[in-house]
Amino acid sequence: MRIGILGTGGMAAALGSAWTAAGHHVMIGGRDRVRARQTAERISASGHGTLTDAAGHGDAVLVAIPAAQAPAVVGGLAEHLAGRTVVDCTNPLAPTGEGLMLATSDGTSLAGRLAMAAPGAHVVKAFNMCHVSIWSMRPPVFEDVALSVPYCADHPTAIVVTQTLISSIGCTPAPCGGLARAGYLEATAAFAIGLWFAGGQPRAVFPSPAESPQP
Repeated sequence: MRIGILGTGGMAAALGSAWTAAGHHVMIGGRDRVRARQTAERISASGHGTLTDAAGHGDAVLVAIPAAQAPAVVGGLAEHLAGRTVVDCTNPLAPTGEGLMLATSDGTSLAGRLAMAAPGAHVVKAFNMCHVSIWSMRPPVFEDVALSVPYCADHPTAIVVTQTLISSIGCTPAPCGGLARAGYLEATAAFAIGLWFAGGQPRAVFPSPAESPQP
């Protein structure tokens, strides 16, 4: 699969490296061509270029830029993203005195804002639940169970593309409904990341139903 990545930071490198290792053709795109080249070389990507180059590269486009900048960037690339699966891995978080809160306080998910900015694209929310270091694992397996990756998507082709992106790096796709539910994934990420920062263990909050006492 041909994958364009918007961004040159940690998530771009970690997921890009995983997809390159899985045999996908990855292009890194950034505002800074030098950083794009350095990131591409570090992960052995197929190529590098501008954000526009990456947006028009292939079947899927990963949005791996700061959440506050993402709607404007995606809106500026809307014509190049039309008809493509656009995967939003960002978390619109804002630190407050009460802990991490969603920066999208009007009730619209960040993924929903990207869909409005590029109405011709097939936007998906995925890969936002884990720290960047998790995506550097080959594969991410915990207690002999492959990592599940929740995603929200509407378009049938985008669902298939997303499932391929997830399964090709050794993870299990976990469908969570349409894009209207993306805000739940963003809110869950805010909760989980806040718990990590506080020294807690999010996995302890969600025991397996199979481990519960049977009635």
